[in-house]
Amino acid sequence: MTVFLIMLGVYTAATGSGLACSAQWPLCDNGLLPQTVPSFVEWFHRLVAMIAGFFILGTALWAWRTPDPRTRTAATLAVVLLPLQISIGAVTVTLNGMLPSGYSPPTQAAHLLVALAIFTLLVFAVLFAYEGRYRADALSRVRGGLLVSLALLPLSALFSRVTSAVLPYSPAAQAAFIGSSLVLFAALVAVTHWVGGSNLATLRAATLPALGLVFVHLLLGRDLVFYTPTMRLLNVGLLVATGALLVGAAWLAYRRSDVGPGRASYASGD
Repeated sequence: MTVFLIMLGVYTAATGSGLACSAQWPLCDNGLLPQTVPSFVEWFHRLVAMIAGFFILGTALWAWRTPDPRTRTAATLAVVLLPLQISIGAVTVTLNGMLPSGYSPPTQAAHLLVALAIFTLLVFAVLFAYEGRYRADALSRVRGGLLVSLALLPLSALFSRVTSAVLPYSPAAQAAFIGSSLVLFAALVAVTHWVGGSNLATLRAATLPALGLVFVHLLLGRDLVFYTPTMRLLNVGLLVATGALLVGAAWLAYRRSDVGPGRASYASGD
């Protein structure tokens, strides 16, 4: 739901619908209900945001019923960030016109970063909550996560600005880009967490940089910088480097034959 909400937010901003409610928040078109299609897009985004907010709150309440303090901390921090995200959202649509410069790249950047922080905390809450309950061993999870990451990277690249000369960077493409990139980001967060319990901790030397590169790739996909030919070349370099890191990590993970404590070895026996 959080991924869908962020995708919807990107689509709303890309279509210019964020200001369609006559620069009003929380009202729309001088009332509770929208009067135009762009206003409906913004209104629907707010509705989904409210529902997602209640789900995040419910997740935190559930987390406090679990014995794991890490799960409780991650879910609670996600709730703590919610008021900040709501406030930035209000500023983004200029808070009933009181902040004329509210709809600006710095505000949009803060909106995206806080949303990404909430999403990351929710990912960690899930990882911590299911720690020890996985049916597959750590090595199988690492391998699976790396395969998912390798599958999503080309999809993220396809919908990104890198290919805008061939595939128009339309509002729908931007939403697809942010959605595929967020799932890719979550997969890398999971893999980086899982390698710690698989005697493959050295793979973090590859997964952590890949995670950072995907984060920058996410930022380059928004209207936060002038996307010049130089920025496009930089973006291509980020994707190539990320792919190389993931291929290398997957190669090492699939060479590993046994991950039991003190028994880790490579299939080739070296």
